[in-house]
Parts: sequence; structure tokens; C-alpha cells
Amino acid sequence: MSQLPLVHELNSPLDPFEAFLKIQSLGGVLFLDSALKHSKLGRYSFITADPFDEYSLSIDNESELDGANSQVQDPFAELEEALARWKQEAVTDLPPFQGGLAGLFSYDLGRALERLPPKRKTPFPTPDYSVGAYDWVLAYDHALGKAWIISQGFPEIDLQGRAQRAQERIDQVLDLLRAPTPPLSLSHPAPEFSHSQWPFETFEIQGPKGLLSNFTRQNYQEVLKRAIDYIFEGEIFQVNLAQHLFYPQKNSNVSLYKKLRERNPAPFAAFYEPKDSHFVLASASPERFIELSPAGKVETRPIKGTRPRSRRPEEDCYSRDALRESEKDRSENVMIVDLLRNDLSRVCKPFSVKVPQLFEVETYASVHHLVSVIHGELEEGRTALDLLRCTFPGGSITGAPKIRAMEIIHELEPSPRGAYCGSLGYLSFSGAMDTSILIRTITASQGWLQFPVGGGIVAGSSPPGEYEETLDKARGILWALE
Repeated sequence: MSQLPLVHELNSPLDPFEAFLKIQSLGGVLFLDSALKHSKLGRYSFITADPFDEYSLSIDNESELDGANSQVQDPFAELEEALARWKQEAVTDLPPFQGGLAGLFSYDLGRALERLPPKRKTPFPTPDYSVGAYDWVLAYDHALGKAWIISQGFPEIDLQGRAQRAQERIDQVLDLLRAPTPPLSLSHPAPEFSHSQWPFETFEIQGPKGLLSNFTRQNYQEVLKRAIDYIFEGEIFQVNLAQHLFYPQKNSNVSLYKKLRERNPAPFAAFYEPKDSHFVLASASPERFIELSPAGKVETRPIKGTRPRSRRPEEDCYSRDALRESEKDRSENVMIVDLLRNDLSRVCKPFSVKVPQLFEVETYASVHHLVSVIHGELEEGRTALDLLRCTFPGGSITGAPKIRAMEIIHELEPSPRGAYCGSLGYLSFSGAMDTSILIRTITASQGWLQFPVGGGIVAGSSPPGEYEETLDKARGILWALE
């Protein structure tokens, strides 16, 4: 009997985006795209589609949930059961995602883990999670210049049935890859309804004609002042706040993502379109949330601190150096490092949580970021979902203390975050996991594009400067809309 999973190496791998175009016809497509190549962060890309099972959770919009006593006793229970049912040892020397559960964990999933106010109403609801069970994956290792189809044969159980299904899947994917590349559809239908029907106010702001925000410049700065008051009152040390931008969709989802990955390449770029769903995600995220290796090694890479890029080399170097030396940004960064160290310590071995990198500047297409790295080792008997239970949503996009910061976010942001500041990624059948923080991310739904942009607020924050920083962060997305 053939050893499972079956692995087929491609002799001359297609460019990942071209392969994605050929495979998306299967439906339920997920493209985890290292559009910005990097020896570590951007080493792998993964394409998969047509999940054999799907899992979705949408918590009652009016419910107030208490993690221990809510109507959702454990939001991850069915996912934990599925991973246990399909558990499969990893094939060594191959990329770490070899089939598994993959998809979206929305920011609002936090309401099933902690006691928080109910979600606000929105014309663009997204599930609290939307996850597919994928039995095959096309995996790229950019460092080696190689690609493989890894096929598990699930949901078949017996070895003969699994082997047959695994081979059928490989043949199916090979047929698609050999077929002509389908034409890239460009146009998109007009929005389904006017923003005047939405349950929150919107305002036209500077940018492409038709660009809307749920804040005016003045209102946003007033909200930031209120957040700073909370800090001086001793309620919090820091909070992450965002304005939510909206734009009528004019291009198809795939052509929009093509522009986004070209104009704002990122190591955690992604495209996700669940089957029979009313939303699509196109992400150019630079930020890893949680990575877990099959051996139990844990990494998180919080971003705190941003400066805009300049086309003039001297100014760009000055901007980078100013970020590195900024006391305000370093203070903000270390607060979140401490928060994440605490979160990881709940599920990692004692004394294993370390900070090998503090305050390193990373450069992307439109901004410089201040990034730190925290490592740990998962306790025996713990799983990837235990990690998510203790860390979700990521501290870099909430604030500290986390729960009070999330309550203030709910109070001060007039519309729900949905996918924004949640996570997208995979939980491999082998126990490995890698997830992004969904910043620099577009949610396409009902003819509209949503892309919130925000930043961390501390006692020394300047409201006018923080407003401008949100526009700096939006720049890469706005380029893709032109």
C-alpha cells in the first residue's frame, strides 16, 4: 500500500499566482501567498481549494457571552475534534502546511472567549470563523525553487480508499495546472445598496472619489483624545483604534488582489473565498500572529510603530532611523511584547518564553515597521487551538490590558471590525500552525470594499499624527484601487 500522504513534485512549477488562477475554479479557494519573498517569513506559499468539509460559527449578534458560561461553551470544540480525527504525522523536508483546517478567524470571535459587549450591526456581516478542511495543498518552497502537491486522501479512512482519493486529487490538480490559464475577469457589479442605508454614518474623505470613512478627521481625533483620557485615568496603558474605510467595488475580486499583491507585496499576503459565501478577503498583511511547528516551537511577531516610506533615499533612511529611535514607538512596542509574553506563558513550558528580537525595523512597500519577536515551547499535551484560545485576538491590535482595551474599542469604533484584526492561516493535520494578523486587508462584500486602518494609542500619542498614520497605512490599498 502506498505511503500516505501522497506527494507529487512538480518538475517546472508555475508562478504561484498563475497556478492560483487555474485552481480557483474548484471553489473554496485559499491562497496563502508570500508575495514578498523572505528567507524565513516569505519562504512558503500554499494554494488549496474544494474543502471536503466546512466549519462556520456566527455568534448571536445580541448575546453577551462569558467564556465559561456562554451559549458557545468552546468555540473551537468542533475544530479540535476534526483535527484529532484527521491527525497525520508531517512529512519531513516539505513545507509545513500539508493539508488541514484553514481559513478566517474574525476579530469578533473574541466574544466567545471573553465577556465582551455584543456586536454592533453591520450591512457586511462575516462569520466569527469560516474554516475549510482541505485534503490537499499545492505547496511552494521559494528558497529551494520547488513545489509539491501533497494529498492526504481524506475524508476516506481506510488506507486503500485514502490512497485512491489522494491520487485522484493529484490528477485533478495536475489537469488544472496543464490547462490554459483562464482570462482574468476585470469588472464587478455595482454595489447592491447605498451607504445611506447603513446603520452607522459615513463621510467622504480625501482619496479616490467615493472613498468613505466612519469618521471625519475631526471626529477621529476626538475619539483618540478620549482614548488618551482613558490612559491618564489609569484604565489602560494602550489601545489600538481604527477608522473603517469603504469604497464601491469596481474590479473583480481576483483582479483587485492581483493589484494589491503587486503594489503592496507582503510576506503574509492572502486571498480567501469560502464556498457559498458572501465575502472575499484580499490581504497584504506584513504581520505574523502565531506560528507553531510540529515540534512545538512557537513564534509571534508583533508590529508596533510605523513610519511612511519616501521615494527620496535620504528621507527614507531618516524615516527608518527616526522610527528605530522613537521613545514613543519603543514604549508602545514593549507593552505589547509584555502582553504577548503573558499570553504565551499560559500554554508554553515554564521559562521557555523568550524575546530574541526587540525593536527591529522592517521595510515594506509603503511603510517601515518596528517589529519584535517572541518565542516559546508549547507544553506537552497542548495543541494549536489551545494557543489560539489563550492569545486570540492578537495583543498588537487590541491594547493592554487586553479585555479593557477591547471594551474601549467597542465603545469608540462605531462599526464592527469583522475580519479586520482577526487572523487568516492554517492548522495542519500534523499539528503545525501559521496565522497572520489581518491588517492591510480588504473585505469585499455586496459590491463594497472595507479596509479599516488604525494604530496603537499611548499617553504620548498625537491625535493629528495618529490620523495621518492611518492614511499612510491605507496607501498601499489605495494604490491597488487606482
